[in-house]
Amino acid sequence: MAQAWIKAKRSWELYLLVLLPVLYLIIFQYIPMFGVVIAFKDFNVVKGILGSPWAGFKHFHELFRSPNFPLLIKNTLLISLYSLLAGFPIPILLALALNEIRTGFFKRSVQMITYAPHFVSTVVMVSIIILMLSPHVGVVDRVLTFFGWSSTNFMGEPKLFKSIYVWSGVWQEMGYASIIYIAALAGVDPSLYEAARMDGASRFKKILHIDLPSLVPIAVTMLILSLGSVMAVGFEKIYLMQNPLNLSTSEVISTYVYKVGLVGANFSFSSAVGLFNSVINLALLVAVNAVARRVSDNSLW
Repeated sequence: MAQAWIKAKRSWELYLLVLLPVLYLIIFQYIPMFGVVIAFKDFNVVKGILGSPWAGFKHFHELFRSPNFPLLIKNTLLISLYSLLAGFPIPILLALALNEIRTGFFKRSVQMITYAPHFVSTVVMVSIIILMLSPHVGVVDRVLTFFGWSSTNFMGEPKLFKSIYVWSGVWQEMGYASIIYIAALAGVDPSLYEAARMDGASRFKKILHIDLPSLVPIAVTMLILSLGSVMAVGFEKIYLMQNPLNLSTSEVISTYVYKVGLVGANFSFSSAVGLFNSVINLALLVAVNAVARRVSDNSLW
């Protein structure tokens, strides 16, 4: 104990540096966990959390019996898995492509163009999507009608919602998501490329036998994190893209919690929905991490 205290005194600057992030986690992440109790109570704003009567698993039973429950689970899983299948490999491919570019100006230009959409706010991005896909006046609709296609209300077609949401997200995030893979490729030992060049290996073989294996550990980690949040589809973008016409495919758990909890003032029920969502995400994270550890020897813990 004394040695630990001495080490802490020697490195007090590092502990001071980490103090604010730790306080942030405690104040804004751990202390609010007490609010989970609301899911097991008939919460009354006047009586408060402690004064409200216990309801047990009443709100969970309501959730499972709700006619909206199957639709919420279906939409959340489909959108999340679609986003994962489309959005996970593309940043890796982009990083591999950028790693092969030798012209500095062209490489920097591509990086700037692909990184820039990430810094556009979600509200502005959704506005751009709606304007581009608007019937009669949108760029996409005008191009299609020019080539003989009929005018289409893309945002009003339920079957098109998932594709619009996913591929606009891929376009916005692929550049920024590729940074971590580019950093991993920058750490590859140059002698491996030299040896491959001496052996007469083509560019494709270098990518296959040097670049891809070096990306496997970080790719597995990112995949575990992505699968661990498969039920946590982002609220803001989906809510802004929703309208009465596409609601059958756009209503997910996060938007439902907002509408029921904040708009409908049913705080206990919305807390139960949120807690159910978090438990499923935690179970998926633990399960995927265990599978990854057995299959590839790469895991979070």
